[in-house]
Amino acid sequence: MEPVVSSTHGTLAPLVAKLTALLADECGRLKGVRREIRSLRSELTSMHAALKEYTKQEDPSDQVKAWISLVRELAYDIEDVFDKFIKRIGKDNHHGGFKDFFRKTARRLKTLGSRRGIANQIDDLKARIRQVKELKNSYKLDDAPCSTSSHAAVDPRLHALFAEEAHLVGVDGPRDDLANWLVKEENSSNKHRRVLSIVGFGGLGKTTLADQVYRKIHGHFHCRAFVSVSQKPDIKKIVKDVISQVSCQDKSKQDISEWDEKKSIAKLRELLQDKRYLIIIDDIWSKPAWDAIKCAFPENSHSSRIIVTTRIVDVARLCSPGSDDRMYEMEVLSDIHSRRLFFKRIFGSEESCPPMLKEISNEILKKCGGLPLAIISISSLLSSRTAVKEEWEKIKRSIGFALEKNQSLETMSTILSLSYNHLPPNLKTCLLYLSIFPEDYIIERERLVRLWIAEGFISEECGQSQQEVAESYFYELINKSMVQPVGIGYDGGGQTSLANHQGFIRRLSVQYIDQELASALASEDLRHVRSLTVTITSGIERLPSLVEFEALRVVDFADCEGLGQYIMNGMEKLIQLRYLRLRGRGISKLPSGIVMLGDLETLDIQYTAVQELPDKIVQLTKLQHLITAGGTKIPDGIGNMMSLRVVTGFNITGSSTHAVEGLRNLTSLDELNVDLDSGKSDEYKSHEEMLLSSLRKLGRCKLQYLQITRIDGSLEFLESWFPLPYSLQKFHMSSSYCFTDVPKWIAPALTSLSYLDINLTELTEEGLHTLGELSALLCLKLCWEKDPEERLTIQGTGFPCLKEFVLSDGAYVTFMEGAMPKLENLRLSVAVSVAKTCGFYLGIEHLTCLKQARIWLDNEDVTTSESKAAAAAVTKEAGAHPNRPIVTIEGRWYEEAAASHEEKNNEDGDN
Repeated sequence: MEPVVSSTHGTLAPLVAKLTALLADECGRLKGVRREIRSLRSELTSMHAALKEYTKQEDPSDQVKAWISLVRELAYDIEDVFDKFIKRIGKDNHHGGFKDFFRKTARRLKTLGSRRGIANQIDDLKARIRQVKELKNSYKLDDAPCSTSSHAAVDPRLHALFAEEAHLVGVDGPRDDLANWLVKEENSSNKHRRVLSIVGFGGLGKTTLADQVYRKIHGHFHCRAFVSVSQKPDIKKIVKDVISQVSCQDKSKQDISEWDEKKSIAKLRELLQDKRYLIIIDDIWSKPAWDAIKCAFPENSHSSRIIVTTRIVDVARLCSPGSDDRMYEMEVLSDIHSRRLFFKRIFGSEESCPPMLKEISNEILKKCGGLPLAIISISSLLSSRTAVKEEWEKIKRSIGFALEKNQSLETMSTILSLSYNHLPPNLKTCLLYLSIFPEDYIIERERLVRLWIAEGFISEECGQSQQEVAESYFYELINKSMVQPVGIGYDGGGQTSLANHQGFIRRLSVQYIDQELASALASEDLRHVRSLTVTITSGIERLPSLVEFEALRVVDFADCEGLGQYIMNGMEKLIQLRYLRLRGRGISKLPSGIVMLGDLETLDIQYTAVQELPDKIVQLTKLQHLITAGGTKIPDGIGNMMSLRVVTGFNITGSSTHAVEGLRNLTSLDELNVDLDSGKSDEYKSHEEMLLSSLRKLGRCKLQYLQITRIDGSLEFLESWFPLPYSLQKFHMSSSYCFTDVPKWIAPALTSLSYLDINLTELTEEGLHTLGELSALLCLKLCWEKDPEERLTIQGTGFPCLKEFVLSDGAYVTFMEGAMPKLENLRLSVAVSVAKTCGFYLGIEHLTCLKQARIWLDNEDVTTSESKAAAAAVTKEAGAHPNRPIVTIEGRWYEEAAASHEEKNNEDGDN
């Protein structure tokens, strides 16, 4: 499906919802207005229904796309008209309640001028709607065929199935690992069927890897089959295909052409019941498809194996649910393997590449991002071109355009389009929005979610807030392998780094600005631009004034020289602004006009020098996210801003106690991040008591995340935080202060606490036992003042969900069987002096889900040989782990050895 279709769906759906909400308010009850709104809503609902049908077309005709563009522009203008209308009649009452605001302005609406203004605009919109409807009917768009290519479609997976092994790169390691895992227990007592799921986004080489594993181990099985599923699986055909392959191996001939699905499944089960079988199910897309297919393969006791490939993480988990199963996540090629594949396909080897093409090759490889399909496709294109730097530069600059236009890249385009077309319309809109960011740009999850909401892409669903819906969309895009997460956290969250500008023509993304672009912008009508994203670092003075952008909903500025002065003029005119993000230490003051932005939902000034907010900012009662620089003074009256959900950067001790008390009224608050100045406790005792009082009130509401920073000074007042903050999910302290013991408010009753970062005077087994009872804990980070003198043992009864465990100070910990059954990431500082007296043993093999570990060897008071022995013991334990986790060993001895080795190499070089 084309981007223009998806982006229009993302515009129209929220507008219909907005008009519905408007009808329910007093504005909708005013004479003449209600009838007009209802008429517009009826027409837009019909258009939306037609649009939903067009979203089902993978390649709509040019006429359909042109009509959809008209609908999109119409929807934008309708929303602008009503937003400006509401603002115009309520400009003196922007700080009042919604219903109260309409009551006070109803009388004003009865004036002839006000009614004539909105009536004339609605008449114009209705005339455009009629024109759009007539165009749809006159062109008979419902009967228009989808665009089709002049040649039959070829299965894009065929090249993977028939690839020559000599041409493959980076496959050997994963192939051998998975092959060994699949056959290693064929002689053991465990003969259960196993399922291996290989998951990753399109073009990573899942089919190639599955095929290579199949070729390596197929001789271990009585019968084998390799079938492809695709997005719209024909279960009967798939089962019959498997029957044909296994029947052929059994030398039996059967006529299966007339069999129905039920009979086919029954026959296949009969054929496989007493056999050791190997089945590859390639490219499965949904849970229902797996549920239908898996019943054809019996759970016999002959060490049978099934290999599944999919792009969707949830499907992979469903296919491999048991402890005997395995889910393998594909990774991009390393830099070395990427270069080897690229140069091998063009020149035969890297050494044969002309020197003048080395640099441009590296730049092209960076664009490919380690994606095998991209490297193969681009290298095939380059191999057909002249080996001239200028020619390769053209290819690099037009890679996105070439993907659509060049037939040699058609396979890559087809494979990537499969994933895109499988998305529901709302996810397509959110995915396409990523196109406003520069290439290779890392986008924080929280920022992206807030932008989606501000742009109007997100509506409340089934009792979920916009924030919750937007976050679910983010995770679903990761789950479907449509965005690449970086810096994945303990909770599966992360940042993301894709799309096409088509369909977002009212969104201006400025990634560079020269005189030519400045002149072009000066001649444009910017009144309808809804989003302004600026990532330049200089030249801000060439941008048109903010006054020109009267319809902006989103303003997002990077750190740019002169930005502080630029934003001072025209901010008060952006009355529809919902999202404002500013960056730059040159910004020390906010424009006074910011208090006029009554619809503002997000104000992010974290990386500025602003230390004090305008007094009247508390009038922004719709503000939900207030993200300030550290040390910012809390404005008096903040208790009026009851829509606030996220507050960060406030300085408690630098504010009045009255302002601190106001925090208790923010009963919608989800996240609070504050800091306190260093100093004696007596000096700020009243501030601490007021903060604790506010926390007690917030703890009874919905506070989920609390971070408190105090580098030097006590946080003892938190010891008495009662009643229990039952909704708390994350607690982080950044301070030199240590709790004497695990605070009493950290108790098993905190069933939502998933992240805990605290300092303790001493780490004890009793304390670990208390923490182990936190049933929802996913990440635990501990520091302590006094190093334990004996080994600490972590038993197998606690930490049922923990995925990340960090011990930042020297200790000696041993994990017993069953300990931390879900742990994936381990970071330990190990006191070798304590460990040597007990015999060095960490028990890493008992951490059954471990993926990576970073071990710091605290070598104080030990010899080099003892350090070496400790490192060897860790290496031995890691090597025996069935998961083969990535283990990194660090320590002063390692650093000194590395420095000595480097010095020796330098001396050898000099000689």
